[in-house]
Amino acid sequence: MRRRDFLLGALALTGAPATVRAGGGGVVSLDYGLASTMLALGRTPRAVVSLRNWGEWVVVPTMPASVVDLGTMSEINLEVLTSIRPSLILSTPFLAALDDKLSRIAPVERFTIYAEHNEALDCSYAETLRLGTMIGRAQEANAFLSHADATFDRLRDQTKNLSAPPVAVINFIDKRHARIYGGPGLFSGAMKRIGLENAWKGEASYWGFQTIGLEQLAELDQEAHLMIVSPLLPPNVLMQLSDSPLWTSLPFVRRQRISVIPGVLMFGMVQEALRFSTLVVDTLETSAR
Repeated sequence: MRRRDFLLGALALTGAPATVRAGGGGVVSLDYGLASTMLALGRTPRAVVSLRNWGEWVVVPTMPASVVDLGTMSEINLEVLTSIRPSLILSTPFLAALDDKLSRIAPVERFTIYAEHNEALDCSYAETLRLGTMIGRAQEANAFLSHADATFDRLRDQTKNLSAPPVAVINFIDKRHARIYGGPGLFSGAMKRIGLENAWKGEASYWGFQTIGLEQLAELDQEAHLMIVSPLLPPNVLMQLSDSPLWTSLPFVRRQRISVIPGVLMFGMVQEALRFSTLVVDTLETSAR
């Protein structure tokens, strides 16, 4: 049974949410992943939090120019939100402290993906189905997840044919520290789904990363390929590291198994997992030539 079929059964048992009509000011998203998923299902959010940074963190898909920016996540402009008169506000547990204020403006629906004991990719599937039903895009949600399954299966076949090495995924914080991805996070779940071994065997939070000193990269598999995800790449950090005896002694540096891939939202949903998986497999194919 595919993941999607199982989740459909679970939704049927728990009771599907009521559909939100398109009237009023539309649906507002206070989370990038939910906004991206809305676009994937053919519904444009009326407003999004931190819209000015969308192109840096989410990159793809692009957000239509008609969408309103609600300010930063730490300082949501409630006046603008009120003036829109939304029919629904999409939120997450991270913003639970605002629920009382938000619920005075419009109904608030909370979506939980990143939490203790959650696998981000599995929860993203479930919440995509729930969101699709809620905004009148249930059929589109099923089609989107069918496409996701097919894409993951294709990428898994490519990975197998490549005899791909273990992969470690990081963002640099500075020339001494990095965030490395693993555990129950989205990147780690996507790698598992396409048959890639995660070279990082250490701990990771439910957000899917662990902050490490660069010396801990010496613990990675000798055959590992290091993927560095933009945009958290400090200017000239690789050039600075080229003079570091520690860095230049690492196996993936000596074997030139390092790649920088474009920005992908690490706290996204299924669409971001697909983008990440495609970029990683394309990079591995290019390096194998």
